[in-house]
Amino acid sequence: MARLHLHPIGASLPTLLGPDELARHAAHNDGLDAALADKVATTHDGWGDKARQRVADKGKLPTWDRIEALKDPGSDVFEVGTLVNWGRSFAGSSRLAPGAGVVTAFVRIHDRWCIVIANDNTVASGAWWPQTPEKIERAQEMALRLRLPVVYLVDCSGLFLPEQARSFAGARGAGHIFKQNSRLAEAGVPQVAGVFGDCIAGGGYMPIISDHVVMTESAYMVIAGAALIRGAKSLSLTSLDIGGPEVHVHQSGCADVRVPDDATALRHLRDAVGRLPSSAVDFYRHGAVPAPPRHAPEELGSLFPPDFRQGYDIEQVLARLVDASLFHEVMPDVGREIVTGVARIDGLWVGIVANRQGLVDEPGIGKRPGGALYREGIAKISTFTRSCNDDGLPIVWLQDISGFDIGVEAERLGLLGYGSNLIYGNSTHTTPMFTVLLRKASGAGFYAMAGMPYDPVVQLSTPHTRLAVMEGRTLAIATYNSKLDDDFQIASDDPDERARIEAGMAEVASRIEGDMDPVDAASRMDTDEVVPLGQLRAWLACLVACAWQGTGHRRTKNPRIWSLHDVEVLCPRR
Repeated sequence: MARLHLHPIGASLPTLLGPDELARHAAHNDGLDAALADKVATTHDGWGDKARQRVADKGKLPTWDRIEALKDPGSDVFEVGTLVNWGRSFAGSSRLAPGAGVVTAFVRIHDRWCIVIANDNTVASGAWWPQTPEKIERAQEMALRLRLPVVYLVDCSGLFLPEQARSFAGARGAGHIFKQNSRLAEAGVPQVAGVFGDCIAGGGYMPIISDHVVMTESAYMVIAGAALIRGAKSLSLTSLDIGGPEVHVHQSGCADVRVPDDATALRHLRDAVGRLPSSAVDFYRHGAVPAPPRHAPEELGSLFPPDFRQGYDIEQVLARLVDASLFHEVMPDVGREIVTGVARIDGLWVGIVANRQGLVDEPGIGKRPGGALYREGIAKISTFTRSCNDDGLPIVWLQDISGFDIGVEAERLGLLGYGSNLIYGNSTHTTPMFTVLLRKASGAGFYAMAGMPYDPVVQLSTPHTRLAVMEGRTLAIATYNSKLDDDFQIASDDPDERARIEAGMAEVASRIEGDMDPVDAASRMDTDEVVPLGQLRAWLACLVACAWQGTGHRRTKNPRIWSLHDVEVLCPRR
């Protein structure tokens, strides 16, 4: 059986855009990237130089220095949840909680991708704030879905008590972290932990289920700290006396190795990961050699116009994401508002589903707006993704969607039924799915294109992303519909009433525009990370490699026996 043939796509930027248009696009994108970079830098700064000095005075390394020592030299770290809690204040603290006081990231160790979960010891000594448990659990879920080793760098003073009601109880409260520890262990996912300092109450439980636990001389794990025990039992003790390495390495057996300092502990953790089975990535490349796109990924931001209502060519986006800018489109002559196809990213096969923008010419129907879902496109996605799931191909979803087609004809054609079919597929696929919200992520289209409620392993946004049920102006019209005429103009001759309605509509539109901001979405954990478009290729290379790294835990077929070959025969090109 013949393999699917990849074809070159894309063109150089100067042939696509005039110099003025190119400059305008680039300037807008650069402004968005710079604003995002400032927020990320603020988060990484934690509580600042004084906090880092306090850590150093204790003979410990700041969290980001620990990650730098842990990762392979020269490799990139792909952080998720960077902006969780951005801009949120909390009772009992005059300071914010950048990153919810914890770092979660994809980190390469001995050429194996791992999930690292590290308390930020420069933010309230690594305390757990509201959304800290959810952020840790989300990272654990990524590790479980991809079967990636987990490395915990524990330095946690326990719950931030003034806000305990928002992080202790509930289905996603702190206790769920330990359930996730157990689920990972049950699934055979390796977990290793380094304990570097405070490890109190829930923080003491987090490392215990790990397969390998290392403690430094300044570390302790306790159910209750010395201050609480002194108050309850009138004893003069330190936390090290109660639960230091002398106790847990040599007496309780709750830890395995005792080391003098952070640097030694990190070497032990690296060695532990190095003893795990090697990555299967090279095996699953089937002899392919990774190749960069022929068109630079750094150009991606220049393709996107400042006005989200203007279109762009999705093939030009793909040409800056996939190896050698080679792509094989599947079912190209039906449902043309959707692009489905296969390509390699970093030498590894991946299925891609993307929204096409602008006017689309659908055979037998005529022209209709892209960026929406019609019956043919919905059926095409369902068929394609079921084949990818059957063949074991990871799926990358590139969203820029305003929603489903609506109206009398859409209902007559049964879009609700076809949409339900697609939702069923997205809900039951076992192959890893990664979703990128390129720009618009609106209404039920956000769900249909594997948005967060449909469980992608990772959902990325870009600085251009607008995530909401509907746009601000549209929602304002819906809110004040009873006050408007058929042309959506204010239906009142009373100047005072007109002014009140205008002000109310403007307030609603402004508030919704704020809610749609990708940083706000990331702060609420409605998306996992906001990524500059120019970094998207590197992110996808990481995620696709993570999907192929392990063996034996999901269906993977070699390319000769893909179901997609059958789809090619049944849907020949016109």
